[in-house]
Amino acid sequence: MVTKKFPKNIRIVEVGPRDGLQNEKKVIPTEVKAQFIKRLIEAGHQSVEVTSFVRADRIAQMGDAKELYPMVGQLEAGLTCLVPNLKGLDIALELGVKEIAVFTASSDSFNQKNINATVSQSFDRIQPVIEKALSEKIKVRGYVSTAFGCPYEGRIAPEKTVEVAQRLQELGCYEISLGDTIGSGSPMSVERVLSLLLEKIDVNKVALHFHDTRGMAVANCLKGLEFGVSVFDASAGGLGGCPYAKGATGNLATEDLVYLCHCLGIETGVDLEKLSRASEFMLEKLDKKTTSKFLQAYLNADRNLYLP
Repeated sequence: MVTKKFPKNIRIVEVGPRDGLQNEKKVIPTEVKAQFIKRLIEAGHQSVEVTSFVRADRIAQMGDAKELYPMVGQLEAGLTCLVPNLKGLDIALELGVKEIAVFTASSDSFNQKNINATVSQSFDRIQPVIEKALSEKIKVRGYVSTAFGCPYEGRIAPEKTVEVAQRLQELGCYEISLGDTIGSGSPMSVERVLSLLLEKIDVNKVALHFHDTRGMAVANCLKGLEFGVSVFDASAGGLGGCPYAKGATGNLATEDLVYLCHCLGIETGVDLEKLSRASEFMLEKLDKKTTSKFLQAYLNADRNLYLP
């Protein structure tokens, strides 16, 4: 049921350092990544996805995870690391990580391409990771990729996404993030999924993770806000995409989300100017331009942060 009553505040899970950088061809020095994370936290972020403990031969950009986390692990923020398996979890435990994220998808085809396993088989891998993490007092966040569409199967039935999300909750994930992996979602598809999902899962345990491939990310966030969702993943400067989904361009830009919320009178806790400067810092290191509409205006015009 759409509430039409927006949350008073939202929590942004800043995914730029992990999801934003993971498929960049130019490998960023570890010290630069640490500085990026520190700048994001200085901008007001309380939740940051730092890195992932994956094989360097799969995702080279994350090959320095064991060196990066100790550089930022004592910062005053909730820091999450993506963990694909028990080996990755063991590394996280050694480093003192306090929150991990696990992932699967609502599409068998996508999972086969991504991790060489069906959705059902992926849970055989996820369950022992979650159980061990929880036994060690580690918080676990769950990701559902292709929640609104798959590059191989097309439209995904909302019932399938809900089924996967429910299973993650049953295993002990405190929060489930629904990912629009290829940016094919629309306000109507978001409404279809949330209408079913929120009958099964409390809205306070749901997060939304949009990509802006077709320019719908901000509109999709607005629909999520109408349903009372108050947690959104976003990437500074719109960095990122999915290395296993052809054509999946950048994530929702954090700047665009913050600007939307501030225009609506919704608190984010994020200083938009400091955030923009943090994004500018990393974009310069990558030698690339931003996909964020707000940040384009900020960097190219008079850097005016006025609200309409």
